[in-house]
Amino acid sequence: MAQVKLNKIVKNYGNLEVVHGIDLDIQHNEFVVLVGPSGCGKSTTLRMIAGLEDISGGEISIGDNVVNDLPPRDRNISMVFQNYALYPHMTVRENLGFSLKIAKKSEAEIEKAVAEAAEILSLTEYLERKPGALSGGQRQRVAMGRAIVRHPDVFLFDEPLSNLDAKLRAQMRIEIKKLHQKIKTTIVYVTHDQVEAMTLADRIVIMRDGYIEQQGTPLEVFETPVNTFVATFIGSPPMNLMDATIKGGNLDLGDGVVIPVPPEFEGKVSDGQSVVFGFRADNIMPVGHSLPMEGAHATFDMTIGLTEPLGTETLLFATLAGTEIQAKMLNPRPVTPGERLTFQIDLTRCHLFDGETKKSLR
Repeated sequence: MAQVKLNKIVKNYGNLEVVHGIDLDIQHNEFVVLVGPSGCGKSTTLRMIAGLEDISGGEISIGDNVVNDLPPRDRNISMVFQNYALYPHMTVRENLGFSLKIAKKSEAEIEKAVAEAAEILSLTEYLERKPGALSGGQRQRVAMGRAIVRHPDVFLFDEPLSNLDAKLRAQMRIEIKKLHQKIKTTIVYVTHDQVEAMTLADRIVIMRDGYIEQQGTPLEVFETPVNTFVATFIGSPPMNLMDATIKGGNLDLGDGVVIPVPPEFEGKVSDGQSVVFGFRADNIMPVGHSLPMEGAHATFDMTIGLTEPLGTETLLFATLAGTEIQAKMLNPRPVTPGERLTFQIDLTRCHLFDGETKKSLR
């Protein structure tokens, strides 16, 4: 069983602590994505699992074995890097089989493993080519194939798609998802791209400043963020956030804009309390270009400052009570900057966070 457990893991560089006693249990065959901004500790955590970084405290287990003091080669893991790390003078076939050759496997074993990996990743017709004759996506598939042939307990991916263009990234996300379904093994994947995290993960682990802020399924972290950091980091476009004050059962947003407290938070807030009001672009739409809102909702006018046509929908930038927000228009029509539209906001989908701690009041 390729379960990975991190127990109170700490990483210091001299007097600087960059990972602060994190706990994480990754189940057998689970696809876990570590996501967060640059410098949050996600790649350092991955490298500690791989054995490429020493841990300063805590315990890492892979399967039933504590691996703190094991070198990378003895952990039965395979790592895929963002720069592919292929040998340019070797063919695809030689790159795929190199680790097995070093391990002194027989020619028959190597050939069988290479053929299987090439078949899984649609590389069979490229086996005699060298990396310089391949596209970026093909080179990344070779890097994954080189990991597959070892039949590791755990695959580790360190921002493997960051060097690809947008179209190739989308294609490779599908390839990696298919790979996980085919080989059914544990994957720990690091990225700063929340779209990759949302589309690939069974479970997302969101990190900031060496701490785990939240973990859960993509839907859980999207719909129930624990604080304003997660709310704005997960989701595209990011959640709109506005400072507000509770007054007489309403949210006072300033500039005379007052709307009811979302039903879910009635009884959880008190008069005069400072809060942060959060809502996504999907939850605020112009009348006549929106989804049906059968539950509690509020209506107000806003002036449009900018538009981003996206085909089947348009992203609208407008100002509400002095704060720029983003809204969506379905079945769009041309909108002129300066035009004033009436919007509806679905209060049943809104969030409230504490004004000081920024933690969810749910």
